[in-house]
Amino acid sequence: MFENLFRLDGKVAVVTGAGNGLGRSFSLGLAAFGATVVCADRNLAGADETASLAKQSRGKAEPAHVDVADEKSVDQLWKEIEAHYGRVDILVNNAGINTNAMRTHEYSVADWDRLMAINLRGVFLTTRKALALMLPGPGSIINISSILGLRGFWPGSPAGSISYSAAKAGVIGFTRQVAAEYAPEKIRSNAIAPGWHGGTALGAERRAASTTEDTRIFEEAIHARIAMKHRGVPDDLVGLVIYLASDASHYVTGQVIAHDGGWDGVVA
Repeated sequence: MFENLFRLDGKVAVVTGAGNGLGRSFSLGLAAFGATVVCADRNLAGADETASLAKQSRGKAEPAHVDVADEKSVDQLWKEIEAHYGRVDILVNNAGINTNAMRTHEYSVADWDRLMAINLRGVFLTTRKALALMLPGPGSIINISSILGLRGFWPGSPAGSISYSAAKAGVIGFTRQVAAEYAPEKIRSNAIAPGWHGGTALGAERRAASTTEDTRIFEEAIHARIAMKHRGVPDDLVGLVIYLASDASHYVTGQVIAHDGGWDGVVA
């Protein structure tokens, strides 16, 4: 009765930011459970590598180029998806960046606009196109938020940017509004709020601008807040993505699930 509850056979999934890190893990996981995965990234070489890895494990996946901050690029991606597949069943809005970590009064408008264009506007541009292909339903939209969209964090030196926290909080509001609007069509919208996960390129700008002492303070502060006392890795999130993509979660929508080793839910 329950043996196929998590299977995704015959489903078409689109993952943005699929060229590395979390997006690669999500793409490989979805393909392993039977979905045909469009691995979309502005780094086409990375997307192609992800698709190749999925195929090596007998999964179905194809690379695609998209810059989620560029409306024309997003429109072109969805024209190609519609022409090739005719529909989409699962969308994972994963593409995102972080910028140089600075205190708010030092933070530039240019960095604010650059991050918002990808991390929040990009979610809107991609989702509006996906919804048009998902209707009349059903479907599942999974948005990647962050623990920083749920909680402020100040370890004594800049660990993230004000725009990153604001954008990820915005993703939560966006997720819930879409859930409310499209529940009658059985199109579900949920968000995952990861804590600290290594193995991604997300913090590259912050790390490049940080001193050894900044890094030490940051890592000690992070570990002090995680009840399980260790960081996660991208593959740790795959089971949650499969759950939200599959019929196992058919009655779940409008939710924000923290995946953070107890950071949000436990006083460490």
